[in-house]
Amino acid sequence: MFGTIIVEAREFNMQRILIKNPLRVATQNDAGEEFSGGHILIEDDRIVSLGREDYEGVPVDETIDAHRMVVLPGFINTHHHLYQTLTRNIPLMQTQPLFSWLTNHYEVWRELTTEAVAVSTKTGLLELMKSGVTTSSDHLYLFPRQASPTLIDTEIEAARDLGIRFQPTRGSMSLGKSMGGLPPDDTVQTETEIRQDTERLLKRWHDESPGAMVRISLAPCSPFSVTPDLMRETADFARANGLRLHTHLAETLDEERYCLENTGKRPVAYIKSLDWLTGSSWFAHAVHLSDAEIEELGEAGAGISHCPSSNMRLGSGIARIRELLQAGVHVSLGVDGSASNDSGNMLLEIRNALLLSRLRASDCWLTAREVLRMATRGGAAVLGRDDIGELAVGKQADLSLFDMDRIEYAGGMSDPLAALVFAVRTAPVDYLIVKGKVLIREQLSAVDEAALITEHNRISAEMLERAGKNTGINFI
Repeated sequence: MFGTIIVEAREFNMQRILIKNPLRVATQNDAGEEFSGGHILIEDDRIVSLGREDYEGVPVDETIDAHRMVVLPGFINTHHHLYQTLTRNIPLMQTQPLFSWLTNHYEVWRELTTEAVAVSTKTGLLELMKSGVTTSSDHLYLFPRQASPTLIDTEIEAARDLGIRFQPTRGSMSLGKSMGGLPPDDTVQTETEIRQDTERLLKRWHDESPGAMVRISLAPCSPFSVTPDLMRETADFARANGLRLHTHLAETLDEERYCLENTGKRPVAYIKSLDWLTGSSWFAHAVHLSDAEIEELGEAGAGISHCPSSNMRLGSGIARIRELLQAGVHVSLGVDGSASNDSGNMLLEIRNALLLSRLRASDCWLTAREVLRMATRGGAAVLGRDDIGELAVGKQADLSLFDMDRIEYAGGMSDPLAALVFAVRTAPVDYLIVKGKVLIREQLSAVDEAALITEHNRISAEMLERAGKNTGINFI
């Protein structure tokens, strides 16, 4: 038995959902236990009972027959740039490495408006939800002058409308082109503006309570877009307020050269000198690391967000995930921005994490269950949460249910959980439950997707047109 039924004298209007007779449940608990048959009982926002035995207890409000379904904790996406859904696969940038890719994209991203952020956030989060994601972070660091300075609020409100659990990072850039950085000056902020907005967001939105739907983290963009002073101040503020830290790190050899030329240090040594190498920090990509640097990350208890699709798309390299895991680094998965993926499909990211590892020596290969754990418990660890990422009594009721009675899984039922990783799913998640609420039911959400797509494509086309007129570059 994995858990016992909790019976309490509570309000009569509590909501109970019973998932009965599942094909396979992957609990992602410490022992990695799995079971078939039995039940999972949700009461309000929590799991109150689960195990191999049939459910016999108080009446429920809804029963989901899961006899052909794999049931997992909802996936946790730990690195994204949601606004980039507006700039997928632009022809000019389809074959460029990171630095030139960034420089050209900045000319389009400087056209972002408040409306563009609202719509792209909803589009990107819904895409994630349809692939089984129940919690997502986001890294928004661009604040163009024509947009509202409260763009993080815009994202949070869009996430709240969808019902997804959200941990945005207050990104920042303070080094524009005139100061030797990559981004245009009209997309960066002063350090005073960044500091004031960070304090405001903490007071308005950050929630440390168990089951919180919104938590704030802090995330200067990268070593080539912020000053050392801003990096240190951000780390100090995070420590003083119990917040987590996030940034890009060791993504490309260009970044390594930049750090060496401008700081005299490799990326890991540089962030260590800024007091960023802590157990409350997680880093996106972490591709180009030495053995010693991997050990340092592990000793610090730091985490990374592995972004295999983006790393392949930009030719950045293959992260050393086996060594990172062995060193005790918390490894999670991030789809990264849709200008470098160009998808927000977590199932695809999970599959690519497995397949990319197979291009290394066989002792570095990852298994299906390891990459699924990265997408669940790994994500919870880097976001600093112990209430999600696992199916257990008392944990939050965040679940993804996938019907395996589909043509792409035919012949793969000797291991249905692994089939979810090895095969390519062409349909949305069948059920998505967040905080005990069914947000996707039988592959359908409450969002008017046709209207959202039309609005999204209109805004994208307008941005590309304006950027072309302003720069003389043909982005279309």
